[in-house]
Amino acid sequence: MHSFGYRLNGLLTFAVTILALMCAITSLSDNFNTPSPSAEIKIMNINWFQKQPQGHDEVSLTMNVSADLQSLFTWNTKQVFVFVAAEYETRKNSLNQVSLWDAIIPAKEHAKFWIHTSNKYRFVDQTGKMFADKIVLTGYSLPEEYR
Repeated sequence: MHSFGYRLNGLLTFAVTILALMCAITSLSDNFNTPSPSAEIKIMNINWFQKQPQGHDEVSLTMNVSADLQSLFTWNTKQVFVFVAAEYETRKNSLNQVSLWDAIIPAKEHAKFWIHTSNKYRFVDQTGKMFADKIVLTGYSLPEEYR
């Protein structure tokens, strides 16, 4: 007959094995998620375009941002950081990016949105030859090591 200690050891070993198996399956399930976010940005108005005394160009825009980022959320996603950036080239730099607007999406329920806003941050080019080739919306979820 087995003693109480042997029986308890067997039961705890079985429980820990099942728990480890459940954790492994749960962790692997995140790899099968294929996110398909969608976003659209429309520039509604250029509020003003100024030349600064130092030779810089500054622009204020009004834009509509609509996005459905719900597919980025899984059981392991705490929040998603989203930003709108203007990208353009100059003779000095092949890629210039200026952040126009950003937000933190705290939950899946808030991940489908439409917003009418002007740029949150100053859109300034120091070369004096600004021309935005494209406006992009980018979303980042937290890297694995921070989840």
